[in-house]
Amino acid sequence: MIGALFSLAKPALHALDAETAHQLTIRGLSLMPVTPAPADDPRLSVAVFGRTFPNPVGLAAGFDKQCEVPDQLLGLGFGFVELGGVVPKPQAGNPRPRVFRLAEDEAVINRFGLNSDGLDVACRRLAQRRGRPGIVGVNIGANKDSDDRIADYVLCIQRLCGLADFLTINVSSPNTPGLRDLQGEAFLDDLLARSIEARDKAEKGGHKTIVLLKIAPDISLDTLDAIVATALRRGIDGLTVSNTTVARPDSLKEKALASETGGLSGKPLFVPSTKLLAETFQRVERKIPLIGVGGVDSAEAAWAKIRAGASLVQFYSAMVYKGPSLIGDIKNGLVQILASEKMSLAQALGRDASAIARGEF
Repeated sequence: MIGALFSLAKPALHALDAETAHQLTIRGLSLMPVTPAPADDPRLSVAVFGRTFPNPVGLAAGFDKQCEVPDQLLGLGFGFVELGGVVPKPQAGNPRPRVFRLAEDEAVINRFGLNSDGLDVACRRLAQRRGRPGIVGVNIGANKDSDDRIADYVLCIQRLCGLADFLTINVSSPNTPGLRDLQGEAFLDDLLARSIEARDKAEKGGHKTIVLLKIAPDISLDTLDAIVATALRRGIDGLTVSNTTVARPDSLKEKALASETGGLSGKPLFVPSTKLLAETFQRVERKIPLIGVGGVDSAEAAWAKIRAGASLVQFYSAMVYKGPSLIGDIKNGLVQILASEKMSLAQALGRDASAIARGEF
């Protein structure tokens, strides 16, 4: 039903600037009743991070930035949703226009700059859904004008533990000046050490909130080696691979829009993010799970992420072009692939990581 509505609304939405269309979409979702998603095929169930996900298909951060409609999104059929990014103090982000559709490339460039209603508002909204079913995470960041960015992450963890199933430390957004510097080994070691300490103190014996680290696709393999070593040493629960890219592939057709500053997401990100995912899987040696994100727009793309080493996958940009029916399409397609391949998701995990890391998809 909602897929048919999107087909009717898409021309009107795409006639608007991208941010206005997105705001209207969030408003429309907020008016929808909260209903449970249809039951998933048992073959799609994933046990990871001490949780059981009904399916491996999740919504990436950036769609519901202000934590307004997590339950409506779960009702669309996602196995989990990631909200945010959330930062401690409210901030407006960068000036508009700050998001651009590259329609011919099925891509998006954004330079939002972590626009956020702030931690107090996010906590209040999440507290209102306490006790409801569904796995919900929050992407956390630091304020642009912060004097102590690590303290910002620690504060977010302290406040959000118990309100979310997982928290994703975002040090890889390209739209906050200096943020990606926190991926450097010394900064990252201190950040992760203080973040895990804050999580452990906040839990006080309760249900452990998962802490993940989201990394950029624009890193060298030497940097990846250092990130993985630091994450494992400090006890991070998993890695999300990857954020948007500042690269502009020559293959982009929308040449004028490609010159816009910001992070590129969508189909052009699929190959580099999936290769990095495979490289990461080889390095973590199954010690921690991975979430694959970047260019997922079909069951085949999700399957490639799983074969590269992702226990779970996420997407967002593809919904701009294909709408919410894509969720069911990916899940149904995965079931068909599993039946055809005569294997389970667990058996497929990382099966082709070595080949994909070499660029052999």
